[in-house]
Amino acid sequence: MERRLEDLERKILVESGETPPLVFEMRKKVESFREKLESVEHLSWLGLFKDISSGTSSPFWNKKGKARKSLEHCKLVQDRFKKMSAVQVTEDVRFHLRKPTFDNWQWDDAEMLLLLQQMYIELELLTKFNIETPVLQQFLYEVYRHYNQIPFHNFNHAFCVTQMMYGIIWLCEVWEKLSDVEILVMLTSALCHDLDHPGYNNAYQVNARTELALRYNDISPLENHHCAVAFEILEKPECNIFRNLSVENFKKVREGMIRCILATDMARHNEILGKFKALIPEFDFSNKEHREQLMMILMKVSDISNEARPMDVAEPWLDCLLKEFFNQSDVEKLEGLPVTPFMDREKVTKPSSQTGFIQFVLLPLFEAAACIFPEMQPHIIQPVRDALQYYKDMQVALEDQNKKKDHNEGERNGDGVTSRSPLETEVVVGLANGHKSP
Repeated sequence: MERRLEDLERKILVESGETPPLVFEMRKKVESFREKLESVEHLSWLGLFKDISSGTSSPFWNKKGKARKSLEHCKLVQDRFKKMSAVQVTEDVRFHLRKPTFDNWQWDDAEMLLLLQQMYIELELLTKFNIETPVLQQFLYEVYRHYNQIPFHNFNHAFCVTQMMYGIIWLCEVWEKLSDVEILVMLTSALCHDLDHPGYNNAYQVNARTELALRYNDISPLENHHCAVAFEILEKPECNIFRNLSVENFKKVREGMIRCILATDMARHNEILGKFKALIPEFDFSNKEHREQLMMILMKVSDISNEARPMDVAEPWLDCLLKEFFNQSDVEKLEGLPVTPFMDREKVTKPSSQTGFIQFVLLPLFEAAACIFPEMQPHIIQPVRDALQYYKDMQVALEDQNKKKDHNEGERNGDGVTSRSPLETEVVVGLANGHKSP
């Protein structure tokens, strides 16, 4: 733009002998536009004045260091959690904690740690597996510390997924169908399923040839990493909530957690759902393979369950997800990598992202789970159907608004022809409230 403006200035100067005021005004606008590009975070990938050619130094868009919680912040949360840990959770809170409608936005980090502790207590996991309370508290704190400060895949998301799993366990009385070890596996997997998430999905890891992609040979690099971090935490004796398990039970827990966490890779969604659907007509709770498939399905349901919550709880999560996705697509543009379509801020809207995802991903998954646990139908599936209608109505309203805008612009053109920007041509099936994209 600067070069074009300079050429224009020279041409005008040659023809008229002086620079008209309009050129000075244009020059100010160009300078203002350049400053805006440099100051707005999601446009900074243009890097107008930044040298990104230097060798090994971290590029300016690398925010990995900023994503870590500070030790000072973690210590404050830990101290507050310890002070609160002896507090008796009220019956009212315990009642609502068991519901899929639970509102996470009302609770701070230390309070959520207390509620997670309450989940283990309510399910009697401490007594059944001889888990000492100080060990559980240290484990919960270390899990908290290993979630990064990124828009979506953060500790709040881990809490919501764990709370939804906890809610399903109570709603469907899962303890009557699955063993205590399996319930321990599902709850702990939900809590650990996104540990140390960097805010960039598997597609980015593979295309950018990151350390994680190289380490895990492009096979579910994030999910493998989440699982590895979980067991690194559990290797510390003061955090090992499984240290009193028998060798046999620990082996079951480890195998189960690996299976459940790896199942959250949406690249495997069709494979896992297809296998489960094939089992439904003859599902047998006494069959170990059938139970394992069900555990993976419940894990997946919990992971992408935000739309089952009230809209005032669910919609802010969508905003967080879009922010994280848009940040990735901006970095992909900067690094010359393939841009994931459903993450491109130029193409995605709230309704376009959610209608396809709910219709083709969420509902088929949730309805399959409800074949085994019909109690999910009114409490989880119907709210998702309501959310689908909400976003369909929003899409219609958005299209009407765009038509009016285009019509008005056409009238201003004075030629009677409506000037229309290209409509979005793809239905985005990939934006989950908390999922890893396929």
